[in-house]
Amino acid sequence: MPHVTEHPDLASAELETALRSGPFHVALRAAITARGLPLQRVQHHLTRHGVKVGVTSLSYWQQGARRPQRPESLRAVRALEEILRLPEESLIRLLAEAPETADGDRPAPRSYRSLVEASDTLDRLRAELDWTPDGGMHTLGHHERVRIGGRRELAGRESEHIVRAHRDGVDRFVAVHHGDPGCRPADMAVHALENCRTGRVRLDRETGVLVAELLFGTRLRSGDTFLFRYGITDGTAGPSHEYVHRFGSPGGQYALQVRFDASALPARCHRFTQFSPAAPRAGRQELAVSEPHRSVHVVEPRVRPGTVGIAWEWE
Repeated sequence: MPHVTEHPDLASAELETALRSGPFHVALRAAITARGLPLQRVQHHLTRHGVKVGVTSLSYWQQGARRPQRPESLRAVRALEEILRLPEESLIRLLAEAPETADGDRPAPRSYRSLVEASDTLDRLRAELDWTPDGGMHTLGHHERVRIGGRRELAGRESEHIVRAHRDGVDRFVAVHHGDPGCRPADMAVHALENCRTGRVRLDRETGVLVAELLFGTRLRSGDTFLFRYGITDGTAGPSHEYVHRFGSPGGQYALQVRFDASALPARCHRFTQFSPAAPRAGRQELAVSEPHRSVHVVEPRVRPGTVGIAWEWE
């Protein structure tokens, strides 16, 4: 996104208001804007203060997609007050005054923009596995089954793919798992369930991204189809509020099913789509949690670039 320089008086007035009334992420964003510092420079200053924070985390903090909670993150916030020339305790106070939700102090759900911003990390991890954008295959069908556990967490998911090779020699697939904010990719596990085995795994703690190589054990010829299934055990973050799948290119049928633990049923569910970071969410449709299966689902006959997801609310 291009950097826009605001009128200094306007930026200062917005900062004063944000520091007085919050919330934290608005105040942080206003302070960075008022000082005219790109996030890379903010990160550099933090490093000089002996605090290591990724640019992606800083971006999440100023969007409200995550909230600093760990001791190291709180040290970073205190350093930011000095770097951005803010009154002492001004940002820490806003963190302390942030209202608790019914689920406790949780990060916000991932936005489309945060998924896009994590794409640089995803590109890097894929490059480490020598993975091309489409892997030499087209997706004919993809069925995801997401499990929400008794603590309302994203417990895990299974994916079944039907693919067709469009070149000779295709012998693997690289799966992507984007956990909820606050997740711990190092504690996740990848399971090869059918017609594949697990190869190399790469992860990034800051963005919550995990990528895993699934080896077919055979080389496909152009035009060959292949079916495989794998699972990922997660359960490392707090209460989950939505599951979103982002598509970078058109594809075949996509089905998403979310199943809830019997002890943690949501009050409401709905489906949605979003076709660019700047576009609003659209296609909202209420989904009834079926009994006795405790699940909801959506089916897209042919996907197009953008996101498809299911969101839910807890009592």
